[in-house]
Amino acid sequence: MAHNVIISKPDKTVNTTIQLTGSKSECNRALVIQALSKGVVKVQNISDAADTVTLAGILSEPKFSGFQNTENEKALPSVEGLGGALSEINVGPAGTAMRFLTAYLTLQPGEFLLTGSERMKQRPIGILVDALRKLGAKIIYAGVDGYPPLQISGGFEQQTNRISIKGDISSQYITALLLIASQLQQGLQLEIEGELTSRPYVEMTLSMLQQAGIQHTWEDNVIAIENQPFTDASIWVEPDWSAASYWYSIAALSDEAELFLPGLASYSLQGDSVLTEIMANFGITSQFKDGGVYLKKKPKPTVRKIFDLKSCPDLAQTIIVVCAALGHEATFTGLETLKIKETDRIAALQNELGKMGVKLIEKGQVYKLDLSEKFIPQKIAVKTYEDHRMAMAFAPLACIIPQVEIEDYRVVEKSYPAFYNDLEKAGFAIQEV
Repeated sequence: MAHNVIISKPDKTVNTTIQLTGSKSECNRALVIQALSKGVVKVQNISDAADTVTLAGILSEPKFSGFQNTENEKALPSVEGLGGALSEINVGPAGTAMRFLTAYLTLQPGEFLLTGSERMKQRPIGILVDALRKLGAKIIYAGVDGYPPLQISGGFEQQTNRISIKGDISSQYITALLLIASQLQQGLQLEIEGELTSRPYVEMTLSMLQQAGIQHTWEDNVIAIENQPFTDASIWVEPDWSAASYWYSIAALSDEAELFLPGLASYSLQGDSVLTEIMANFGITSQFKDGGVYLKKKPKPTVRKIFDLKSCPDLAQTIIVVCAALGHEATFTGLETLKIKETDRIAALQNELGKMGVKLIEKGQVYKLDLSEKFIPQKIAVKTYEDHRMAMAFAPLACIIPQVEIEDYRVVEKSYPAFYNDLEKAGFAIQEV
């Protein structure tokens, strides 16, 4: 049964310190690197996000010797497949785990059935499967072609070391291939076709591999990684800049705001750290000192602006909701991947913003807010569409709307389990209904 919460904020000021969990994006990459290295690489500050917990649990199975969790060792369940017993791996709604494991399992001995939630079975994975098949991997669709579940026969004879992949699709496909590249017999030369969407996420992957001793070259549109071993290393996972975005949103929508987010640095592997520049448009200053970042709101008139979110699509819902709430008729580009996320995020935004008279108009690959009929209701009920970011992007509206009801509020556990506890710490009232 779905559970809802009503969020309110009687005091329109916020002044507190919020300790954010480790970055889900960094942590999921680090866990796969740790597993591929057979434990040579260690990971610190592991995220408590549900997606990361899921991936860590799968990779800690005795079948995968990357790292062991002796307190919770259990055999993977088996199902009968075309060639005999398959080890079933269910990632639930964890999209990153689905993409990364699709590549990872091709190198592991055994037969696997990789599956997930009903929504996961609607999220395309054909581009990644095609790329892996060209390398020689043995993958067949156990349901609808192009979508999970997948039947994977681990271990394969590499057919080629050069493949191409479109750059304007999910960067997680590219990352999945780069993560396993050093362990392929012939290494990998990955040619990026066209413009690269979400480039910072690819750069994050390569930087973390480099921390683990894996070298690469990137010339023009070709990323090359030779077959090479991992070296002893410890990867420290930075707090999550995506999670920080909701606190920047709260600061922007409050009358007065002073917040401290420990652990965040001005130099970050995470593309979402561009948030500091974006939110400066709304009067939020970011001062890095004392081992973190201080946010402060200063009055600033908003001006018409085009936001290109191609390199940081996970910020899109937050930025669009802030613009709508502040009456900022902004234009947005770089939203191409939003329709294949946990939900169709464009449609979800259009539906929920419509409840306050705001339209998000799509013209090709350009989106514009129409605020001509905007109003501030006394109460708004927000559907989350099984999408954690819908819940957290709309929750800050409690700074300007007396009651914000978030339906199926527990979806935030996917990336930020402590979200509502942190809201209460900042003076928000949370009532479960």
